[in-house]
Amino acid sequence: MQPLLDFKETDIKFNLQTLMNTLKDNRHEGWVLAAYPDPKTSKPLIGAGFSLDLPERGHPQRDPQNPTPFLEPSSAQLWQAAGLEPQHLQTMLEQYDRDLAVWRKRKFQHKARSGSLFPEISEEDATKLLRISTVQAIHNARAYCRYFDQLSGPQQMALTQLVFQMGVNLEEFTQFLAAINERPGATPNSVEAVPAVQTAGENSGPVALPATFHPDGNATINASSEAEYWNSVQATLIHSDWARRYSTRAVAVIAMFDPEYQSAPWEAEAKVRAQVHPLHHRRRHAATVRTASAARKRSSSHTHKS
Repeated sequence: MQPLLDFKETDIKFNLQTLMNTLKDNRHEGWVLAAYPDPKTSKPLIGAGFSLDLPERGHPQRDPQNPTPFLEPSSAQLWQAAGLEPQHLQTMLEQYDRDLAVWRKRKFQHKARSGSLFPEISEEDATKLLRISTVQAIHNARAYCRYFDQLSGPQQMALTQLVFQMGVNLEEFTQFLAAINERPGATPNSVEAVPAVQTAGENSGPVALPATFHPDGNATINASSEAEYWNSVQATLIHSDWARRYSTRAVAVIAMFDPEYQSAPWEAEAKVRAQVHPLHHRRRHAATVRTASAARKRSSSHTHKS
């Protein structure tokens, strides 16, 4: 747990609070101050999707070029690291089991969506849980990507969001992980990253210029090859089942890997949106076709009888 407690916001290039606000949005994780069931597993969640009953898990680091180990503490460990009372967690879990037995998953989820659940933790405590779990996602994002420190702020945030949402399941995105870890000539996180370059303009912050990195540590500006590299990284996510199932969130996350995102976020999202084909659109279209076809048949039958 110590690396999570030692985390400093200067360790990353994006604003931690901005990411936390994004995760609280209903288009991402949502925000519920009472235990509610996970849509797939029925396991208890709270706040912005904080899991309440996960055990501590092993997660080996299989990349010999990445010095960062994965951290997968239990929910109870993260709860205590956030400064919350352990007994309160146990009481909540017992109450959750009783409520789930009475309401079942569907009714329980409806209560969570409608905001009719009685709050079990304060806004402040839920924010503490969100912060420690976000810090864990940042740490594991660095463990997934050997060049995390050299990514731009939006790229770091995008990878952190993927880890926050998927956890250990991100291991299954083998094409994406292979692509992002095969950056030509880049130096791993253990080597000091190329410094960011300050751009002119009002309220502008440090922006890492697109560069092709070489083993000797020198960097040459090459926006074309950099864009081509990140296009290939984005493509591994665009064509995934995850992007089709969660298209709204996926478009926002995938777009942030674009090296031009910081200066033109809307354009970056538009490019990705044009390539993502949501599953529900297909279903809706199929349902519309079936309905129209049935209507034509009924109309034809009625006309024939007349």
